[in-house]
Amino acid sequence: MKIATWNINSIRQREGHVSRWLERCQPDILFLQEIKCETAAFPALPFHGLGYTAEAVGQKSYNGVAVLARVPFTVTHRALPGLPADDAQARYLEIEANGITLIGLYLPNGNSRGDEGFAYKLMWMDRLADRAQALLEDDRPLVITGDFNVCPADEDLAPGALPPTDALVRPESRQRFRRLLWLGLTDAVRAVHPHGPVYTFWDYQAGAWQRDIGLRIDHALLSPTLAERLVSAAPDRQERDQPQPSDHVPVMVALR
Repeated sequence: MKIATWNINSIRQREGHVSRWLERCQPDILFLQEIKCETAAFPALPFHGLGYTAEAVGQKSYNGVAVLARVPFTVTHRALPGLPADDAQARYLEIEANGITLIGLYLPNGNSRGDEGFAYKLMWMDRLADRAQALLEDDRPLVITGDFNVCPADEDLAPGALPPTDALVRPESRQRFRRLLWLGLTDAVRAVHPHGPVYTFWDYQAGAWQRDIGLRIDHALLSPTLAERLVSAAPDRQERDQPQPSDHVPVMVALR
């Protein structure tokens, strides 16, 4: 089973990128982030023609997540359980497929709106940990994947790429990421590539891609039974070198 995640940074601009990548790599399930369109505007039909069923949780111009799958699935949650009922940010999609619970997420960046924005990021991560704990206690095979907007360790960003005050590297953000690991989840990419740079994001500014000034902020976390089935996990750097690319690349995890 091949599961992938990709912050596409506007599905309208990069529908063709996604179609070409699906044809080339043929994942069973692909989660998308930052689709930047309302739910009804998501272009499901072209992907259906490639054999993929689509579900989206969108909002106008910002955020938005979606899933494309060529295996049967059911949607179980379209918002993160535990968030306030009036939280309208489209950041979470939870499905079940092949006996596995899979979560695709776009975690808040935390750098906008000052202290309030950072507090929202931390609250969101706390609710995510609560949801993960509940699923693990229920002995569910679990995958949590998406754009976490967290560099878990210093080796997950190029030297000088971010100041220590950035929300992606602040101790509070990293501590909450570690909480997910302490629950028993495995960071799939680091399980396969334990050391060194394995970046998933390069900014559009200052020649970041050409200079390899990257970040690792797109992750896939696996419950213990799925971690035992892990075959490979890696970002597809090839996509960052395409014309008009997203600033993120897909991350693919293969399970036996």
